[in-house]
Amino acid sequence: MNFQKVEFLVSAASPEDFPRNRLPEIAFAGKSNVGKSSVINRVLQRKNFARVGDRPGKTIHVNYFCIDQRCYLVDLPGYGYAQVSQVEKARWAALMEEYFAAGRIDLGILIVDARHPPTNNDITMAQWFLQSECPFVVVANKLDKLKKSEISGNLACIREDLALPEGCPVIPFSAEKGDGRDALVQYILKAAKA
Repeated sequence: MNFQKVEFLVSAASPEDFPRNRLPEIAFAGKSNVGKSSVINRVLQRKNFARVGDRPGKTIHVNYFCIDQRCYLVDLPGYGYAQVSQVEKARWAALMEEYFAAGRIDLGILIVDARHPPTNNDITMAQWFLQSECPFVVVANKLDKLKKSEISGNLACIREDLALPEGCPVIPFSAEKGDGRDALVQYILKAAKA
């Protein structure tokens, strides 16, 4: 699959906007300031393909990127931190519920901050993946901001707090430096072939 052949497809504000053409969907979920768009840009090896904002909450719809006509990378609105109105947060929540209920996800990518224990929202998201039996991986982003001596303990804390089964990978990742990209790409390629 050619990651250079990527196009922005649609910014879906409602389920009617979801693509009709069914391809495998790799959905990126995480809190508003965890670097979802930066992780997508690193996977695509592009600087600013998915819009990165200086304020959390830049992603307000379900954004679809089509890779090589083989799969969709789906950038979901972030949860938790964004400074937007309660009405807007409620709209995001409703859109997310409809997206998850549609059963479109072939691989979930839950992005957490490697520096901190998972938030309650991270735990809820992991529980949704586990209970729905949707395959997923956890990406522990911002690895470059940790000392080497902190990495294994932080990753163990993430695994424990999210109550991950043994087979669920936690990928140490740095959107800034590229650590973990190859490992994440392998999971994306596997899901795209499914």
